[in-house]
Amino acid sequence: MTDRLSSTADGLSRAAELLRGGRLVAFGTETVYGLGGDATDPLAVARIFEAKKRPRFNPLISHFADADEAFRHVVPTASARILAERFWPGPLTLVLPRAADGAICDLAAAGLPTAAVRVPAEETALALLRAVGRPIAAPSANLSGAVSPSDADHVLEGLDGRIDAVLDTGPCAVGVESTILDLSGDTPRLLRPGGISVEDIEAVIGPVARVSASKTGQAPVAPGMLTSHYAPGLPVRLNAQSVEADEALLAFGSPLEGARVVWNLSETARLDEAASRLFAGLRYLDREGTRLGCRRIAVQPVPSTGLGLAILDRLGRAAAPRPAVQERSVA
Repeated sequence: MTDRLSSTADGLSRAAELLRGGRLVAFGTETVYGLGGDATDPLAVARIFEAKKRPRFNPLISHFADADEAFRHVVPTASARILAERFWPGPLTLVLPRAADGAICDLAAAGLPTAAVRVPAEETALALLRAVGRPIAAPSANLSGAVSPSDADHVLEGLDGRIDAVLDTGPCAVGVESTILDLSGDTPRLLRPGGISVEDIEAVIGPVARVSASKTGQAPVAPGMLTSHYAPGLPVRLNAQSVEADEALLAFGSPLEGARVVWNLSETARLDEAASRLFAGLRYLDREGTRLGCRRIAVQPVPSTGLGLAILDRLGRAAAPRPAVQERSVA
């Protein structure tokens, strides 16, 4: 059963304790209830995807108690600082390059060079974020594809028994998700309309480009948008039953023999552990495999159940034929 915590000092303390321990806690913001997990802990983030039955490793929005804390983990532009001053706390998410010393993990950022950050306006949520003292990844607290929850009852309808607790802060004031604005390139781009209108944003920073959420038909790089994900430089070969001498190996369970370099997603074949280690493994094998003269990465089979579907979705995109010029990833 999922604990229902009241928004008292004791409830906040318990919720913060759970989050610091890598557990999952849903909490209300001014937009919708978010399913919170420590954004610096890949295993906690993997549990978010597992609880939601989320079919892909979409980038997740990391939540902070104030702009200064958020900007420790990303590289803010002048426009980002102006918008933060005007709209934070509030329903605006900014996509910015990840800082070299930022602590948001690869899985929360879907392996991309940018991260989505925001400061919510709900007072209890801010108190919780201050108590935890870490970035908290928090997509909507519902099963993937279901209607977003605007009160604690909605959360429990879909996630009771799948998460550790819900911090009941009452109905959400806005009830629709945050606006997502990409500031990682030369031109601001609206990735998802939401609680702050694009007209209000343009009144502050000037013209904003609108981006179709389905124009590419590829994997989401920010909530509400579709494009390609990070892929290693080395080609990827799926469902390997053997390994050639010039291949690196992404193993799952008992590793195949013969690879020059191996990264095991999970020696005990745990899908949550495999998800938490996927992006780090691809980066490691790309780097070390290239250094050792490997010509590609072989991937052992992963079950197509639970989190395995998300892992296979990501691996399938990494193994897809590469365009001559790849579109730049933005979130």
